[in-house]
Amino acid sequence: MTKAKKAVEWTKTALIALLSVSALFLAWRTGIFNDFFTSLPFVGSVAELIGGAGGAAESAGATIKEAARPLSIVITDDEGQRYGARFDTDERYAVYERTSSILGEALGSATGPVRINEDEWRTALSGPGLFYEYAAPVRLSVLEAWFSGARRQDTAHNAILLRRVFVAFGEGKSRLYYQEHGSGLFFEADTASAAGKAQELQSFSANGAVFAFETGAAIAENAPYMLIMPGRDHPDVKATAAGSAGELLDIALSSLGRSDEASTRYRTADDVLVCFGTQFNIRVFSDGRILYRRTNEPAADGAAQALSESEMIEIARGIAADSAGAACGAAEVMFESIEAGETDGYFTVTFGYYIAGGRIYLKEDRPAARVTFESWEVTGTEVIFRHFSFTGGLTGLLRQDQALAAAGGEFMLCYADTGAEILHPFWVRSESRT
Repeated sequence: MTKAKKAVEWTKTALIALLSVSALFLAWRTGIFNDFFTSLPFVGSVAELIGGAGGAAESAGATIKEAARPLSIVITDDEGQRYGARFDTDERYAVYERTSSILGEALGSATGPVRINEDEWRTALSGPGLFYEYAAPVRLSVLEAWFSGARRQDTAHNAILLRRVFVAFGEGKSRLYYQEHGSGLFFEADTASAAGKAQELQSFSANGAVFAFETGAAIAENAPYMLIMPGRDHPDVKATAAGSAGELLDIALSSLGRSDEASTRYRTADDVLVCFGTQFNIRVFSDGRILYRRTNEPAADGAAQALSESEMIEIARGIAADSAGAACGAAEVMFESIEAGETDGYFTVTFGYYIAGGRIYLKEDRPAARVTFESWEVTGTEVIFRHFSFTGGLTGLLRQDQALAAAGGEFMLCYADTGAEILHPFWVRSESRT
């Protein structure tokens, strides 16, 4: 069993309920705050292609798109003042559209990296530049592919995982900085990117955003590069079915490239809609969960074209975007992990639901979408179809600086979609993810 699966099993057994001042919030049983904090909406921790043999190879030749956008964006001006975008999705997307070319150009022109110490990293962060933080770690080669639109050659260097990357604007050329996930090591690299791009960001005024280490709190050193934003009100969310079983089946067939194939449909005694063709079957459950399985065997080992991680993620992204992403309303579907199996060419790619800068946890902590590869071909998918919208209501939580003290480390905004129609936000302590 993989570490991720063990973590999921542990999380399932750790769920308990906490009574807050305004509502009943789900909590994970790791760490108990004092009596004051247990009365507030802050909870414990979360541990954290299709068809014939040629399908995957054909999809791999397509332009690669980003399977996730940064969950936090920070722009620092010449005076060290920061503008941050996190909890307003529309705002964050607008900032991303204006800034992504800066990171893309820096990544594409970066020279060999040099390891630096943390003081040098913090000094760089204090100057003008652009900072991205992703919700889940991604390989540098995959990140480069997202910004270039093409597969990048795998090297020992760009195989590293990262969540945080920073482009520093100097007098001449920009410099690229990033922190390696897991080890926490820091690196810098020269680029051919013109520092003059900083002029494009002059319109972003400081809005009170700071990194945790800048708060001066001793506890902040447990999560020094978290973005701390002012304010405490976060939107309530309505969760509903994304459509009827028949509608979801049609969406799934389209996303899997099976719409034009002959198939037969029937319902089982327990109200499961089944659709099967000559090479596949799909089961649609009443809760919006869809299971797809290809019934013909994948190509023999070595017969299919080996795919890079970026290519497999792109194939899976297309499926997730055209299924869960097409019906999720105000939420977004973002890449979370890719895990290798025990046999060559076996991989599982997962995606999660996010909304208003927070993660949505589904029943049994299932992902929004899971795509399975065998011999580098898609042989199975699981999609949880849900539709999310804003109610117009707000829930007041602890301010982030207070939540940092309560959590004692990194935390994030979350929603729990476990059957209730209205989802209230809450803070969840997370594992340290450098």
